[in-house]
Amino acid sequence: MRFMILVKATAETEAGAMPEESMLAKMTDYHEALAQAGVLLDAAGLQPSAKGWRIRYDGDPRLVTEGPFTETKELIAGYTLIRTETREEALEWARRFPNPAGESQPAELEVRQLFEFEDFDKGEAIERFRRLGTL
Repeated sequence: MRFMILVKATAETEAGAMPEESMLAKMTDYHEALAQAGVLLDAAGLQPSAKGWRIRYDGDPRLVTEGPFTETKELIAGYTLIRTETREEALEWARRFPNPAGESQPAELEVRQLFEFEDFDKGEAIERFRRLGTL
């Protein structure tokens, strides 16, 4: 089972503030523990939304909106992708995630399970995805 731990953006991350050394050390310790346990698949921080864009689908043409985006509560600042045997194991790893805003500061993580090939009905399209190595 794969899970994505999503770190919610804050005004500071959207302003491009880099984490302090002490926070980087805590994040490194956590991700090293994930790697040593064999559950870490990927992890990264995301640039502020000012460097991104959104594409809206509502018929043709597609509408491109350049960042920044004002609703930080809906933005993601980073992610960690893990593979565990159970949902409970993923929950325990997520509980150990260092507070991304710093101790005693309000922050929020969101954890979502990824789809696996087995979740889909068999068909040509899903087989093509399987050959690509995605999902």
